[in-house]
Amino acid sequence: MRPHRLLAPVIALLACVASGCAVVKDHKAKISLENTAPIHIAVIPKSVGLDYWSKVHAGATCAAGQMPGVSVTWNGVTDETDVVGQLNLLNNYIATGVNGLVYAATDATAMNEVSTGATKAGIKVVSIDSGTTPQPSNVPLIETNNISAAELAASQLAKAVGPGGGKVAIIAFHAGSQTNDQRVQGFEQGLKRFPKLHLIGVQYSQNDYNTALTVTANILTANPDLKGIFAANEASDIGAVEATRIAHRAGKVKIIGWDTSPDEISGVKEGLVAGLISQDPFRMGYDGVRGAVALLRHQGNPSNENTGAVMVTKSNLNNPVVRQFITPRCGPPRQVDVG
Repeated sequence: MRPHRLLAPVIALLACVASGCAVVKDHKAKISLENTAPIHIAVIPKSVGLDYWSKVHAGATCAAGQMPGVSVTWNGVTDETDVVGQLNLLNNYIATGVNGLVYAATDATAMNEVSTGATKAGIKVVSIDSGTTPQPSNVPLIETNNISAAELAASQLAKAVGPGGGKVAIIAFHAGSQTNDQRVQGFEQGLKRFPKLHLIGVQYSQNDYNTALTVTANILTANPDLKGIFAANEASDIGAVEATRIAHRAGKVKIIGWDTSPDEISGVKEGLVAGLISQDPFRMGYDGVRGAVALLRHQGNPSNENTGAVMVTKSNLNNPVVRQFITPRCGPPRQVDVG
């Protein structure tokens, strides 16, 4: 039986002490379900297609289904680098007059005007996964603490590589995306604790498997003594793993990835990936919709929220807390912080 989501913070701390995983959780308070006035919320991810965003979708749909009168429209561009496409999509929803907008910004700077424009039009906005620069004070941000999670990735890579250290590389995804930049920053900060690990550079997959495969192959060719890779999202991880396989260095070059798609979990099970940072995308979608409803029904002001992260390894795949992150389910309504 899965642990109730309300108990997850306590269970996480207890279970992870025993298993060696690391997790962050927080927040409390609740939203009344009594008001049933119709609400239409557009939920816009950075892109559609990846397992990560499918979990966000599931969380948003779950939340809407638990609140009378709430409907959700899910839509997104097909490529996270399509900043203009997302900008146009968001502006179209603002123009059509949705009540709420829950979205992840593909570009932190470019999307700032979307948030401010929507709120001026009376639309309640909640940022999920990736915010804007600057982040409007009246727009809550529900996200992973990408910096601390990436520091955890650096620690796990150091453990996997071993005391001898050596060269490591970063396969990031999209410069300018807030999450990308924070993960690079956090990993570089984490490496300061391990002077025997030498970062040779950062390459970008553009959130594309084939590009990740190519840039990783080039790094492996140029650095036959490479010891480790931090792959900062799903496409980067899967492409990097395949590149090491083709180069006959799978398992020898230690990889720490990000997110937990079925292909990524297979990499852990096969020993090709030393660890994965799992976020809680389901919770982002769930709390994002609930937060927008709270604003629309004048039931408080949702605060910024860290939805947590856990390190997934071959040894803790069956840990109930880890399973909650990897395969979330829609359970009973749970509490959400509304300030």
